[in-house]
Amino acid sequence: MSKTDVTRRGLLRTGAVAGAGLMVPTYLRAGGHEGFTNAPTGSTVTLGFNVPQSGPYADEGADELRAYELAVEHLNGGGDGGMLSTFSSKALQGNGILGKKVEYVTGDTQTKSDAARASAKSMIEKDGAVMITGGSSSGVAVAVQALCQEAGVIFMAGLTHSNDTTGKDKRANGFRHFFNSYMSGAALAPVLANAYGTDRKAYHLTADYNWGYTTEEAVKSSTEAMGWETVNAVKTPLTQTDFSSYIAPVLQSGADVLVLNHYGGNMVNSLTNAVQFGLRDKMVNGKQFEIVVPLYSRLMAKGAGANVKGIFGSTNWHWSLQDEGSKAFVRSFGTKYGFPPSQAAHTCYVQALLYADAVERAGSFNPCAVVEALEGFEFDGMGNGPTLYRAEDHQCFKDVLVVKGKENPTSEFDLLEIVEVTPVDQVTYAPDHPQFAGGALGTCNPGA
Repeated sequence: MSKTDVTRRGLLRTGAVAGAGLMVPTYLRAGGHEGFTNAPTGSTVTLGFNVPQSGPYADEGADELRAYELAVEHLNGGGDGGMLSTFSSKALQGNGILGKKVEYVTGDTQTKSDAARASAKSMIEKDGAVMITGGSSSGVAVAVQALCQEAGVIFMAGLTHSNDTTGKDKRANGFRHFFNSYMSGAALAPVLANAYGTDRKAYHLTADYNWGYTTEEAVKSSTEAMGWETVNAVKTPLTQTDFSSYIAPVLQSGADVLVLNHYGGNMVNSLTNAVQFGLRDKMVNGKQFEIVVPLYSRLMAKGAGANVKGIFGSTNWHWSLQDEGSKAFVRSFGTKYGFPPSQAAHTCYVQALLYADAVERAGSFNPCAVVEALEGFEFDGMGNGPTLYRAEDHQCFKDVLVVKGKENPTSEFDLLEIVEVTPVDQVTYAPDHPQFAGGALGTCNPGA
C-alpha cells in the first residue's frame, strides 16, 4: 500500500471533499468546524490521564501514571529526553506540544466502565483536556473510547488487549498501541505446540468481560487449529478473589492444560489457587499438567512469585529488550523511579509521545488533524521494532513477545524471560477477520 493510498483514505475518512482536483480535510474546509473541543488558547495544553488508581488493576495504573509523568517531563524538555532521541520521527523538540507547555490532570477508572467514563467526562468538561489516555481494562477502554468519540477528543488507549477495542467497538477518535488477543493466540500457539505437543486437552477459566471473551476465543482458535481440544470454558467474575471453587472441577475434567484468561490480581489469585491444589505436580493423560497465562506482565509475575516459573504467556514489551528505544526508556524510568518499567508503563509513555508527535506533524490539536496524522503512520525507535498504526482500524502492528516465568530470577524485577520475538507478519490479520467483525470506524469528531 503506498503512502499516497494511506493519505487518501485518511482524508476520505475525516470527511474530505474534492474540488478542482484538491481534497481538503473537513477541519480546514469552509463551512466546516471552525473550532474543536477544548482547543488550547493560552500557553499550555492539558492532557487527561485516566488510570486505575484503585481496584484489581491498580498496580498497572500506578506504573501508567509514572510513565505519563515521565512523558510530560520529556515533552517539556526535562530529564534526558528518553525516547525522543530514538523515535524515528523528529517532530518533537522538547518544547511542549506546538510550543505549549504540557500540563495534565488525572482520574481514577477504578477498573469500572461507569467510573472511568465519569472521570474522563470530568477531565474533558471541567479541566479542558484535549486528549484522554490510559486505563488497564478493555471494558474501560471501550467505554471511554466511545465517550471521547462523542465529546470530540482523541483517546489514546492504555493497556487494553481485547479484540473489541479495535474490532467491533473501534472508533475514529480512538487509537491503540497495545497488542490484542488475536496476536497473543497467534504468537503463543507455535511455542505451546513445540513445548507441550499437539495432543492436549485445555480447560479455560475466563474473566467475565470483553477482554476475557476475546482472549478465550483467540487462544481456543489458535490452539485447536494445531490439534488441541477444549474440554471446558468457565467464566469467572472480575471481582473474584478466591478461585478455589473454580479450580476443583478442573481436576475432574480430564484436561491436562489450564488456560488462565485472567489479568492483574485475578491472575495472581487464580494461579496461586491452582498451585495450591497441586495442579502443576499432577500427571494427566500420561502428560505433565501445564498452565498457560495468555497475557503476562512483570507486575503480575511479581505478585504471583515462584508460581510463575516455567509458565508461558505473551507480553507487549519487556524491559530487557536491547533495542535503543527500549534501553533509553528503561534508563529514564529507572533513573526517576528506581526500578524498571512495566509493559503498561511502556505503552502509555509511547502513546503520549505518539499523540504529541501527531499534533506536531499535523500542526494542529484538531482531532481530525491528529487522526489524519496517525492513520497509516509508520515509526521505529519506540521498542518492538518497526510499527504501523493501521488506518483501517487504528491498531498498531509490531513484533509480539512470548515469555515464560524465569526459573532462576536474579531480582524481584527479573521474573520473565523472552523465549521468542514473534515477527509482525505472524500476528497480522485482515481488518475484516471474523474475530474483529462488526462495528465501523466511522468518521472523526472534532466536537464543538
